[in-house]
Amino acid sequence: MKRWLPYGCIALLAVVPFAPVPLYYLHLAILILIMGLICTGWSLMGKFGLVSLGHGGFMGIAVYPMALLWNHYGLTPWLGAPIGVGLAVLLGVLIGYPAFRFRVVGHYFALITLALGEVVRLSIIAARELTGGSLGMTPLRVQPITDVSWYAVQFTDKRYFYVIALVAWLGGLWAWRLVNRSMARSALEAISEDEVAAASVGIHVTSQKLRITLLSAAMTGLGAIMLGQYNQYLNPNSLSGISISLEIVFASIVGGMYTMLGPTIGALITIVFRESLRAYFGATLTGMAETIYGLLLILFIIFMPRGLWGFVVARFAHPTGDTSRLEVAATR
Repeated sequence: MKRWLPYGCIALLAVVPFAPVPLYYLHLAILILIMGLICTGWSLMGKFGLVSLGHGGFMGIAVYPMALLWNHYGLTPWLGAPIGVGLAVLLGVLIGYPAFRFRVVGHYFALITLALGEVVRLSIIAARELTGGSLGMTPLRVQPITDVSWYAVQFTDKRYFYVIALVAWLGGLWAWRLVNRSMARSALEAISEDEVAAASVGIHVTSQKLRITLLSAAMTGLGAIMLGQYNQYLNPNSLSGISISLEIVFASIVGGMYTMLGPTIGALITIVFRESLRAYFGATLTGMAETIYGLLLILFIIFMPRGLWGFVVARFAHPTGDTSRLEVAATR
């Protein structure tokens, strides 16, 4: 039964476009799938001790080139997207290789990535003549305007974008599963425990850490491109910088970055929570969501380091309550 459960869930998600789902809930489902992809990408680094606080940098550098190529040269997003993902990967090389080569680890690595996200955000704002600065920019509508344009990846019907988001999300889960079942997992776990000891047994530390960083950057960049294309609006404060970076970290940890579905569960919690606050408080308490995120993050790190989904999985695996082995594995 457990073996077929994931396939049942996928089948259920696949029939959503054909079900009478209200547009608002379909909108939330698309956002959850896209953020689930981004958070899954972050968890590939986070679960091996590579704590990045600057994934917003990968998002910003990926999404703007695609929109600029479309607005100024009419280059379809199907070609602009790989260019954006490639730039995110290149940024991962530029920040990752020197950091790993000179053994920048722990909180120093986190600070470097934090600065990276802010540098990208401020650069986007500074290039206001191209990007619109802090006011953001809007991808041009395809002319003549149609309900469905595969060339421009613009759809009036949200169900088209839901299918695209679902396929990308499943691709992210597949990548997570491949890493989790590969020899690279053992190597990265050894590196997270002791880099010197890992290198002494023949593990190429820099290469292994760089590979997982580039995969994470690619998945994050792809998610950002989809988010910008779906919203049809790009803003540096929501697609780059520390705010979105911390939201990714929060969702991944709260959901459970040590399990395949944990980051997506975290994305669901984060988006539903944010929408609930917006509906309840409106614009009266700006910044309240970030404040609550911070408080909850502290509580989860202290009392539930495996996240909600990791905790549920552990309970089902050990209904008697003996989850000590999973606790050790999840908090390494």
